[in-house]
Amino acid sequence: MTGLVVAMDGPSGSGKSSASRGVARALGLRYLDTGAMYRAITWWMLERGVDLTDPEAIAARALAPVLSMGTDPDAPSVAVDGADAALAIRTSEVTAAVSAVSAVPEVRRRLVAEQREIIGLGGIVVEGRDIGTVVTPGAPVKVYLTASADARALRRTAELTGTTVETQKAAMARRDTLDSTRKTDPLAMAADAVELDTTALNLEEVIAEVLRVIKEKA
Repeated sequence: MTGLVVAMDGPSGSGKSSASRGVARALGLRYLDTGAMYRAITWWMLERGVDLTDPEAIAARALAPVLSMGTDPDAPSVAVDGADAALAIRTSEVTAAVSAVSAVPEVRRRLVAEQREIIGLGGIVVEGRDIGTVVTPGAPVKVYLTASADARALRRTAELTGTTVETQKAAMARRDTLDSTRKTDPLAMAADAVELDTTALNLEEVIAEVLRVIKEKA
């Protein structure tokens, strides 16, 4: 398993993060949350007052922040310019802005290159929205997680405070549209990915299903 790469794609609320960490833990692999990298760039720009409605302004600063990603599935870390940003990047403000930043080609080129460097060390479960289609299309195992809109909204509401299921459902629908229609590296399922609907599954069942797919594919 030391050279295995597992690509885990899907929209927010589909269970990617928890399942990916569980699979990595079960197989003794590293773990990378690529979405956290886009969130980190977004947070950095918000902190510096960059106009996130201006793609050119985003592109001009795309290379400035220094990111450091931990790959331990039990304690994944995110540092920006040497400072811990694991909690800061999970705010509602960052969530609302990350799709706009992620759509900028200069940001994607920078982060995809860094993601490929980390993946190149082997033995890793990588989660995101374009892993199997863009970042590592040659991955031997590709899984695309889905879930109903209601299930996704319920899961996200349980993770957050001060929100409602309907609010999260609307926010996810907006982000799905933005992510799947952007010109550069849109959210899409790879042709050779295994689609797994997690609506009626608990976390342990999702992990078991992914491990079954890995056994069959790898």
